[in-house]
Amino acid sequence: MIDSLLVQNQKIEIEWHRGHSGNPTLVFLHEGLGCVSLWKDVPARLSQMTHCNAFVFSRPGHGNSDPCPLPRKINFMHGQALHFLPAVLKAAGIRDHIIIGHSDGGSMGIIYAGSPNAKNLKGLITEAAHVFCEPLTVDAIRDAKHHYLHQDLKERLERYHGPNTENTFWGWNCAWLHPRFIHWNIQKYLKQIKVPVMALQGRQDQYGSPTQLTTMASGIRDCETHLIDHCRHTPHQDQREKVLASMARFIHNCLPGDQPHS
Repeated sequence: MIDSLLVQNQKIEIEWHRGHSGNPTLVFLHEGLGCVSLWKDVPARLSQMTHCNAFVFSRPGHGNSDPCPLPRKINFMHGQALHFLPAVLKAAGIRDHIIIGHSDGGSMGIIYAGSPNAKNLKGLITEAAHVFCEPLTVDAIRDAKHHYLHQDLKERLERYHGPNTENTFWGWNCAWLHPRFIHWNIQKYLKQIKVPVMALQGRQDQYGSPTQLTTMASGIRDCETHLIDHCRHTPHQDQREKVLASMARFIHNCLPGDQPHS
């Protein structure tokens, strides 16, 4: 059920899927152009498969949440991970949790997991996360700007973001295309992550190379990586059943031994 929550005087769109109250809550962090609705039924499916509660929210400026000020700072992902996410978890009454983050949401998950705020984190799943900015990422985001201005990307985003569409797109696009963003890097957080991590990426991901995965694998002490064939930037859509099965297996391994796992 889609609802709203007040966090730092901002209304954010949320959705809950109820599972077993003794298991960690699955917390979903969407991509740079994402929101609650763009996860489709993935949170519900994973909640059913793992018996975990699932909590989904749209960050300010996305979906039906309140808009956010523009332009965003280059370190906007740090602000979301280190300040806003902990406030969301507190407002939602979430204690033990597992994060599932896609693209920018995956990067936010890495920053959060490597910070002192993550004491109740039990596991992290990333899809197409970035730990540094690559030239091919900038090229793809520049292409997205062309598609927004001259093709149908704006119309497609309006179905999910409505009046927030301009806020969503330009907040993301202008930050990534800022000349200094090419130096953005969050590798320092990798070695601080103390929970198990599963990192997924499509072999044909247009926004990042497999070097993102190898960097995570070498920097995180407990990290399994999967480079997925016939898959672009959204593994939970492009290879849906394979990805859901992998996520459910990983989540089961993060659950306490006395709780139901299937």
